[in-house]
Amino acid sequence: MRKYLFLYIFLFPLLAAAVDTIVVNGKIVTVDDRFSIVQALAIKNQRVVATGSNADIRKLAEANTKVIDVRGRTVIPGLIDNHSHWIRAAEHDELRLDGVTSHAEALRMLSARVRSAKPGEWVGVLGGWSEEQFTDEPRGFPLAELDKLAPDTPLAVQSIYNHTYLNTAGLRAAKIDESTPNPVNGTIEKDTAGKLTGVVRGAGGVAFVAARIPKLQNEARMANAKKLVGYLNSLGLTAWGDAGGRGMTAGHYEPYRLLADKNELDIRVFWTTIRQPATPEQVDKVLAEIPNLKPFQGNDYMDHIGWGESVYSPVTTQLLRVQKAVNADALNQKMRIASALARYGIYLNSHVEMNGPIEQFVAAYEELNKTHPIKGLRWSFSHLDQIDEQQLSRMKRLGMTAQIHSRPLIQGVLMHKVHGEAAWDMPPFRRVQDSGIVWGLGSDATAVTTSNPFYTLGFAITGKMVGGHHVNRQNITREEALIAHTRSNAFILFQEGNIGSLQKGKYADLLVLDRDYMTVPVDAIKDLKPVITMVGGKIVYGKP
Repeated sequence: MRKYLFLYIFLFPLLAAAVDTIVVNGKIVTVDDRFSIVQALAIKNQRVVATGSNADIRKLAEANTKVIDVRGRTVIPGLIDNHSHWIRAAEHDELRLDGVTSHAEALRMLSARVRSAKPGEWVGVLGGWSEEQFTDEPRGFPLAELDKLAPDTPLAVQSIYNHTYLNTAGLRAAKIDESTPNPVNGTIEKDTAGKLTGVVRGAGGVAFVAARIPKLQNEARMANAKKLVGYLNSLGLTAWGDAGGRGMTAGHYEPYRLLADKNELDIRVFWTTIRQPATPEQVDKVLAEIPNLKPFQGNDYMDHIGWGESVYSPVTTQLLRVQKAVNADALNQKMRIASALARYGIYLNSHVEMNGPIEQFVAAYEELNKTHPIKGLRWSFSHLDQIDEQQLSRMKRLGMTAQIHSRPLIQGVLMHKVHGEAAWDMPPFRRVQDSGIVWGLGSDATAVTTSNPFYTLGFAITGKMVGGHHVNRQNITREEALIAHTRSNAFILFQEGNIGSLQKGKYADLLVLDRDYMTVPVDAIKDLKPVITMVGGKIVYGKP
């Protein structure tokens, strides 16, 4: 017996050292607390088990260990978007114009999608672009142009949440004619002769059109969810926080849940409940739901983490509108929900942008904290485009985090038209970074900006939108931006023990880049691409 015990004691360290995969000959930017850079790392059972020199890591390899030689390429942790709306996006197989800087190229892409569409099938671009990003012709898509491109296929080309361009087939399929009444908070545009122009304006108009585009169901939605995950992997995203959206139901989450249950979800999704009540009576229903909420019952690929982002619809602020305050009675209704969440120890993320409403929200949270302490719950504010130093300090004392987003990538010119000089500091990346608050970078995609995280990183560093307009002067360094898009976002999503840096014990979520993030010219950061994306030690995009 002693002989076998001796053999076990002797052999166990050797058996434990056996690894599944090693990555060698790299410039591996770990984004640990010291921002260490190493040559190699080892992976076992989805997690990093060692980092170090090529020689040290090669010693851990055995005959069956997979060796990935990245030949000097830069490796970074997988990028995490703290706030986007991709779960809802699976309901439509939409065409994306992310990062497209040519109107002519956009037309080519639309034409290609029309040619591949089935008879009567909609072709939709549901946001993610603006006219100002086109450098050749900064304009939209008039009815005649769309009719020539697609005489029979219904087309809807939505710009942010501002307006939607339709062709005649799209107007017909949406049952819109000259007699159709304007939707709430929207306008069906007509020319001086009373004829439809093909444009439906306003957030209500955008929603009105979107509701008429058929949604994918069952197997088709599942297939589209997998397609979207593959697209995000190709951009370098390995995890995101999902903030829900208009019209969300349990069915929206089901494709991702089924994929996670089958170990086929190649990305990590951490989502918050969204209800958007609009009346005190609807708030009552929400309050009855909160005691039964049980976050953190999922797994490391898909989990529910709390509540947000539009807590009470009448207090929602908007980026392209000057708003000095929200209605006090409406804020009280929001705080009824916030108080219940605090009592039950549930995380809350709230959407707020303008300085005046931020002040109201912070003051209300400070008052709530006196009776139901929120420090430790990691409550967040999203966007914070006009937050000042004092407000950041008060948020920090409450133990809050900040989610800052790259919406000026496509809305920057519009923001300057609305906010003037103040737009140069929206969002205030440098101010937030210097405050010491835990904060992260995200997109708020899909409708209001591009989803590409390298565009987000590039914007935070250069202040330039898609197409090159310089619209922001709150620049941060590339190191600060990378931390915000990885390690800090892991904390915001309650995943700091699992992801966000390439360290022993954390999941091997990583990107092998086509160029060096640390040394390329800053204007080239937006153009970086992963040649390999790995989630949990599994290659989900590219190949060695």
